[in-house]
Amino acid sequence: MRTHAAAAHHGFAHDAVCYGSDKQLLAVVVPFLLEGLEAGQPTRVALRERNAELIRSVMPATEQLSFVPPSAVYTRPASTIETYRRMLAGHVAAGAQRIRIVGEVPASECGMAWQWWARYEAAINYAYQEFPLWAMCAYDTRLTTPQVLDDVARTHQFLVDGDGRRVVNDRFTDPVAFLTEPRSSIADPLESSPPISELVNPTPTVARRAVLDASRGTRLPTADVEDLVIAVSETVTNAICHGHPPVQLRIWPGPDRIVVTVTDEGGGPTDPFAGLLPAASAPVGGLGLWVTYQLCELVTIDRGERGCTIRLVAGKPSPAS
Repeated sequence: MRTHAAAAHHGFAHDAVCYGSDKQLLAVVVPFLLEGLEAGQPTRVALRERNAELIRSVMPATEQLSFVPPSAVYTRPASTIETYRRMLAGHVAAGAQRIRIVGEVPASECGMAWQWWARYEAAINYAYQEFPLWAMCAYDTRLTTPQVLDDVARTHQFLVDGDGRRVVNDRFTDPVAFLTEPRSSIADPLESSPPISELVNPTPTVARRAVLDASRGTRLPTADVEDLVIAVSETVTNAICHGHPPVQLRIWPGPDRIVVTVTDEGGGPTDPFAGLLPAASAPVGGLGLWVTYQLCELVTIDRGERGCTIRLVAGKPSPAS
């Protein structure tokens, strides 16, 4: 495997390996990890269980190499960024000159939620650039859709093929350009029916009460409902303070999830990293969208001729893609 490019790269090196077999995964990941261990670099694997066991079976046991289940890391994009930034800062404070991670975002399972994981892959080129991190994101081409693979090719600085050849990616797109492109999300199937509640210009208090009322016929855990109530309140507040009236709130409850949309006639957040990173100049109480991204199972932002719609989902999002 050719490693000289990242060895000379002092900040964040962001690789994508698209593999089609266990043999290809091993051929790329094992040399990458062994090289990190030989150099005394903190090295972490966050692959789904089957792949983690495959790698573990051929790697030496050492405290320098840690295995973490993806479900403990790749929960929600904003939370993942915050978790990794804390971990990376800790390694740097301890003297690490280079940190290696092999990770696997839930691309094959997230369906309609891929939009915010695509935003994550673009945003971390900025969010991690201050750290000496070399990250390899693994994507199984047998399970991953062409749409996801196209986004992968545009959000990674380097590409590694199944034979371990590493090249500079000429399709890499500047994160700001990628994040500001118009990208229409997929509506949840629940939205094909009339909403159980449709309110115009609700106050945050009225919005919170409407979500609580809608949750009574669902099986959602109380904690999930409470998180959604806070997220909707923050979103309605943002629409009132920063959008253009009228503000419309729609709610669709299902047995295992609740979908809420908040629409206003403004253009939506102007910060391309909105939701994924806290706004550097945000006042107290001005972190609403960033907080919302950490409270919901899915948040999407759609901009159109009629304004901006933010969709919030509590519970497992539909697998529709």
